[in-house]
Formats: sequence, structure tokens, C-alpha cells
Amino acid sequence: MAASHRSLTRLTDKKCVPCNLKELRPMSEDSAQTLMPQVPEWSLVNDGGVMKLRRSWTVRTFSKGLDFFRIVSVLAESEGHHPDLHLVGWNNVTIEIWTHAVGGLTENDFILAAKIDKLDVLDLLRRKPSD
Repeated sequence: MAASHRSLTRLTDKKCVPCNLKELRPMSEDSAQTLMPQVPEWSLVNDGGVMKLRRSWTVRTFSKGLDFFRIVSVLAESEGHHPDLHLVGWNNVTIEIWTHAVGGLTENDFILAAKIDKLDVLDLLRRKPSD
């Protein structure tokens, strides 16, 4: 059984498609689960019936959190796909991604999540204590 070309292409090699395409529909939870291994640090959440991707980081300082969001915003603008950014407390950042135009997840969300994972932001993050 041959895998489809679509499944062979890494998410980071793809570009988000415009959200105003009439054929764009929210994906099923089963479809979302098949893409989750490509974004293992993200959680699939159901927020009032809307499926979203969510990930949190702890940054070193408040200003590092803003720097983190600036880096993410450059990527989001280049993809034409914009996540919800949350700075909670002084050093906790959370990103939620979903396609607002369709009220759920599309492949765009997974593409953006995968590309966020590849951003060079380690210098902004608080180091975990070694065990």
C-alpha cells in the first residue's frame, strides 16, 4: 500500500494556504491525530467544541517572553497564519493555533506549529534544572 504524497511531505516543507479558500474545512479529530507525531510537543485540545493546538514554554524574563512573541510573529506573518499568543504571569508563554476562519484545525495549524518548533529560541527559555 503506497502512502500518499501529501503524507510524505514534512510539515516544515509546506506553506500555509489562504484561509479564505471555500474548500477549506476543519479536520476531524482522527485526521488531527495522524499529524500529532510531527508536532509532539504540542497538545490537541478541545476548547468549547473547537479543536486547537496548544503549547507552553517558560521564558527567562518578561522581556524574553515578548522577544519570543516577536520571533513567532515574524514567522506567522510570513505564513499568513496567526496564532493566539498568551503571556501569563511574568514568564509563561502559551501559543494556541487554530484556523479561526473555519472554527477548527486545518493542516495550516500543524504547519505553523512545526515551524515554531524549529525557531531558535533556546536563549530565551528558562533552563530546566538537571536531575
